[in-house]
Amino acid sequence: MAWIYLMIAGVSEVWWATTMKLSHGFSKLNFSILTVVGMIVSFYFLIKASKVLPLSLAYPIWTGVGAVGSIIIGVILFREQIAPLTWLFIALLLIGIIGIKATSGH
Repeated sequence: MAWIYLMIAGVSEVWWATTMKLSHGFSKLNFSILTVVGMIVSFYFLIKASKVLPLSLAYPIWTGVGAVGSIIIGVILFREQIAPLTWLFIALLLIGIIGIKATSGH
């Protein structure tokens, strides 16, 4: 169950990062509220996951899922341009996340 909590936390991190961008510097109330709610949800599930999983696994996976997810959302939703070489490093980040999970023993 801890891994499910961690994935919810990571997806929630993408949620709040996206709504933070949409809030335009917290000037749009609806998106500002969604940002804060997303942060609370993300931290809540990270806390729940880290009760079982070591910090050395939970935190880097949480940030990695949030980073990769935010990149994907940025490219799709906000039409941000990513240099071709950057995609290599994004793939390496994803491989690192999978590697951490695969070798964790949890």
